[in-house]
Amino acid sequence: MKKKVFFVMLIVLLTLSTNAFAAGSSETKMEKVTLTMGSWRADDVDAMNNLLEAYSLVAPNVEIEFKPTNPADYNATLRLQLESGTGPDLMYARSYAPGIELYQAGYFENCSDIEGLSNFTKSNKAPWMAPDGNMFAVPFAAVSHGVYYNKDFFMKAGIDIPTTWEDFLMACKKLQDMGITPLANGLADEWDILETFFLGALPNYIGGANQRVKYETGEMKLNDEKFIKAFTAMRDVAKYCPKGFESVTYNDSQALFATAKAAMFIDGSWSVGTYDGVGFDWGIFAIPAPKGNNTAICFHPDMAITMNTTTEHPEEAKAFLSWLCTVEGATTASKYLPAGFFPMINAPIAIELPQANEFLALNEGKETDARFVWPVLLALYSPMDQAVIKVMKGEITPTQAANDLQKAYENLDL
Repeated sequence: MKKKVFFVMLIVLLTLSTNAFAAGSSETKMEKVTLTMGSWRADDVDAMNNLLEAYSLVAPNVEIEFKPTNPADYNATLRLQLESGTGPDLMYARSYAPGIELYQAGYFENCSDIEGLSNFTKSNKAPWMAPDGNMFAVPFAAVSHGVYYNKDFFMKAGIDIPTTWEDFLMACKKLQDMGITPLANGLADEWDILETFFLGALPNYIGGANQRVKYETGEMKLNDEKFIKAFTAMRDVAKYCPKGFESVTYNDSQALFATAKAAMFIDGSWSVGTYDGVGFDWGIFAIPAPKGNNTAICFHPDMAITMNTTTEHPEEAKAFLSWLCTVEGATTASKYLPAGFFPMINAPIAIELPQANEFLALNEGKETDARFVWPVLLALYSPMDQAVIKVMKGEITPTQAANDLQKAYENLDL
């Protein structure tokens, strides 16, 4: 009898121990993991928090904290964090050279085995592929460049959408003669006149990627006739910018267009949500090429997301990147990111805002390329920016600007 009681008690104890162990294992599995994400998109805090909250439904035990940096400070701040061992678990990765540099320095993880990368085309993966053939980030979003225009002003002036640069200048003159400021663009912040306007228009003059590489290798010169014509276009358009355009900031430009004090604004697709609900009808058209050239589009691979090689939670970080490579992840990102940031996955993604779809439709049937300096010649960013600004201010001629740019190229250590 005593033996029977002993065995019954032993079985009960073993059962309780097994249940307690199982419960403990379950609690361990569901332990909350917190990851941090670095970014230069300080304007996207609410949008990214919504996106990351949506991911928490997929991975309930993972919390991702979005911690962006001021855009101009991102590269330097991220590098300092990574060098000091305080870098985020996940982070936005610049395309081409800036991203490759951090990968080769050992800070960005090799992402080549991330499940789902096959859902991106070769061209969409290329901006985040290192020379060794490895992917150092997962493509996230691309942006485009075009002309925002006030349809009411165009109707009032009897202007059709210009299909050539010459028609564009004629439209600007007609608007100006009617007392309407044609363009909202200014020079005060410097970056926008280069990135959104000059680099947005440049493929119209030199062609797409197959021509860009010839300038990168030196086969074609940056002071050739094509570049001189591109600088000439910036000189010719300056008189249609706002009065005192030298002191007009990027935010000023947005306000001028939003308040119908300028008829057009050449800008990036990331601003498309800014004008939702303004008091006039507006749309988008491509920056037109000069007569004899085909209009091309600057469709720039803007951002990808990667993981820190020293993260303490590599499995959770990798799982998030894998999710971004799915149609579900890309669709969710498209839903929450600001309109005008376009998913790069090779799948149809519905975009709600009509003007965002207009922007994306500009690519149809046209050659596209990244911003000219990004893939190889980023060291020419400042010289090219200053050349554009000086031409528009009338301080140098288009030929001088092109010659200065060629000299800057020759001084590069390529």
